[in-house]
Amino acid sequence: MAEDGGRPGPGTGTAPRVNFAQAAPKAFKALIGFDAAAREGLDPALVELVQIRASQLNGCAYCLHMHWSDAHTAGESAERLAMIAVWRDAPHFFTERERGALALTEALTLVSVGGVPDHVYEHAAARFDEAELARLMALILTINTWNRIAIGTAKVAGTDERGKH
Repeated sequence: MAEDGGRPGPGTGTAPRVNFAQAAPKAFKALIGFDAAAREGLDPALVELVQIRASQLNGCAYCLHMHWSDAHTAGESAERLAMIAVWRDAPHFFTERERGALALTEALTLVSVGGVPDHVYEHAAARFDEAELARLMALILTINTWNRIAIGTAKVAGTDERGKH
């Protein structure tokens, strides 16, 4: 364990980790396709909020850095980005739709803690049509998968490798 009592950070071992994209190219390409299909028709700002929140919950520094940078570059304010982790306590920073997506993100990301409560699902379902809701759920599934790949392969925050595969 890390000295701070948390899980070990990336690069703490001596052996290099697998390059997922190279070692499992079909799975990697399938995940990229699933990710692209999930995003289709969703507001890009909402996509980044969801990816940032899931990455915060999963402790994925690599993905958190990547999506925070993407959101900031796309014009998202640093103030709103700083409030994502405490969105419930700062509801005026986010629309009803964004709050519904963030709540669903938390429930699906932490599904083993309490499932997806009816009130969380119903709040999101009231703000997204059925197709959007399905794509939102798919987006949440993909970022959770990306987080697990990045953590499992010890990706280092600040070393965005997109486009290099």
